[in-house]
Order: sequence, then structure tokens, then C-alpha cells
Amino acid sequence: MQTDNYKHKGLRKALVDSLKLRGIKDEAVLEAMLRIPRHYFMDSAFLEHAYQDKAFGIGEGQTISQPYTVALQTELLSIQPGMKVLEIGTGSLYQAAILAEMGATVYSVEYNETLYKRALKRLNDLKIQNIYLFNGDGSEGLLGHSPYQRILLTAAAPTVPEPLKKQLVSGGVLVLPLGNRDEQLMLRFTKLSEFNYKEESFGKFVFVPLLGKNGWTERV
Repeated sequence: MQTDNYKHKGLRKALVDSLKLRGIKDEAVLEAMLRIPRHYFMDSAFLEHAYQDKAFGIGEGQTISQPYTVALQTELLSIQPGMKVLEIGTGSLYQAAILAEMGATVYSVEYNETLYKRALKRLNDLKIQNIYLFNGDGSEGLLGHSPYQRILLTAAAPTVPEPLKKQLVSGGVLVLPLGNRDEQLMLRFTKLSEFNYKEESFGKFVFVPLLGKNGWTERV
């Protein structure tokens, strides 16, 4: 990855310290967020704000999630090196980079072609390993590379997409924001058997809508 200066390292350290205060405990998550420069994944106009705990627009009606949200979703996945992860909603590529930094092999699907092309260029520029990008309907998963040990949605779904359940291994974990367009609950599903899941809730959030066959069919 590109060189990083002390200023941004210091800002990133302060951000990680704030995430600890908000309850993020997974040291592997915190270390990954300390190492990955968030400003590489944002428009240059936002460089001075890259290490604030805020979401920012990345164009096409999409956002780069606030760092706390990225940290929480990643922590809920309980990533171990070598895991195979499906991410629905590539966006800026930042979340995928965090997962890859933790040793996961990431298959990421972006619905929007413009964002997909930007992410692909960024991936090539930064030379990040173990991330494979696809342009398509992520609400249907990515059957050709399934099954997955972990699945993460970075967009709000109205229901849990059935194809994602089928593409998750037994014992696997699915994390997603579920609800209406205005507010969602962060949920974690652990697949106990083909038709049996353990469901846990982790508070209210607001995400952009998941578009596609098993998501929202149009913007409002």
C-alpha cells in the first residue's frame, strides 16, 4: 500500500482510541483500522475529515460508512485469518480492505457500475491482496464462489435475502442492517443448520438501501 505520513497515523490512532471508548474490543479489528489509511478511500476534498467518526458521500448516492459502523460490523463477523467472506456493497472498498488486512479472502459485489470501476482502479493502485471485485446484483449473492464462512451486507435490506442464507456454510455468520429505508437494526445470524439460525440484535442504524432482486427495487 502507499506510504503514509505521521499526521494521518496520529489521526488514525486517535480514531482507534475513540472506537475503544465506544466499546469496540476486538484487537484484530482495531489493529486493522490502525493500519489501513481511510483517506485513501475518500475523495481528496475530505482528506482533513477522513479520521472523524462520520460517514461521507462517495458519489452515486452512496457513502463510506462511519468508522464505528465499520468496526462494529467487522467485530460481529469474528474474522479469523483464511476465512472466505462475501461482502455485499463494495462502495469505496474500505470495508473490504479492513477484512483483507485481517487475513480474510474477500469476494465483494457492487451493484453500481461506476462505483465498481472506481473500486477496481483503487484496488489495483493500492495493490491490496485477497480481494476479488464483481459488478452485479449482490442481493443474489455470488453463487459461483460459494459457500462462504462469513457474509456482510453494507446496505439495508428489507428482508434477509434467501440466496445469502443458502450460500453460507453451517456455523457461518451473516451480518446485515435489516429494516425499512429510514432505520434498521444491526443483526447477526449464525447458521446452526439449514433452516435454523441464531439471531442477535446490536442497535439501530441508518444505511443506504440494498438494491436488486432481493432488496429494494428502486431509489426514492
